[in-house]
Amino acid sequence: MGVFDSGVGGLTVLHECLVTMPHEDFVYLGDHARLPYGPRPLDEVQRFAREIGAYLQSRGVKLVVNACNTATSAALPQLQEELDVPVVGVITPEAHAAVQATRNRRIGLLATEGTVRAGRYAELVHALDAGVELVSVACPRLVPLIESEDPFGAETTRAVREYAAELKEAGVDTVILGCTHYPLIGQVFQRVFGRDVTLVFSAEETAREVAETLARKGYENDAGREGSYRFLTTGDPGSFRAMGARFLQLPIDDVEHVDLAVLGAAA
Repeated sequence: MGVFDSGVGGLTVLHECLVTMPHEDFVYLGDHARLPYGPRPLDEVQRFAREIGAYLQSRGVKLVVNACNTATSAALPQLQEELDVPVVGVITPEAHAAVQATRNRRIGLLATEGTVRAGRYAELVHALDAGVELVSVACPRLVPLIESEDPFGAETTRAVREYAAELKEAGVDTVILGCTHYPLIGQVFQRVFGRDVTLVFSAEETAREVAETLARKGYENDAGREGSYRFLTTGDPGSFRAMGARFLQLPIDDVEHVDLAVLGAAA
């Protein structure tokens, strides 16, 4: 299976896929040369996602996981139309989980600027329950802080408190952490919001949907085998390896560099 993200955040999704489906093979592509996706125009992000989807399909994957919330917002329908393999995004599973979890029908969303701008969460949440109030807050400072040398530093907590203030004021009881980087500092979010607020992560929900899709299509590998995983990046393999292990929480050995021209040619 192919998994992609703008950087290393999607490794939180890959981790859940690896422990949920240890018998499957995975290839992960981080588009570090064009990171971050959040502030970019959505049509540009859509082009990037279509290139990567086509490239992963050309490598023979049987399913593509769009493990980037911004790219899912910008390009999921296009990928599903254009590729010959199933494509799973990270937004629909979260929207379902949040609507099921909320007790007072007030849900908060913390995400990148691009994800908030696209409005896809609002569409999905309101399709499931038109009476739900969704309060969305863009968090441009979080991804750089989480990818920094000190992701648990005081500056990160300050930023989370600042972004959480509007959601607390609105009285939400459920918060969607709408970026695959955010689970790495899940404890910070839980501390700021408290135990009475349910946090919804993409990783677990997405892995469950991937497993269900494979079962439904009859694409599963034999449960007795041990799967493999490997890594590609459009950026520097050494940097990917160093930071990626923190997100994946598993060893990362070889990382292969992929030139942007190769992605462009695949599309």
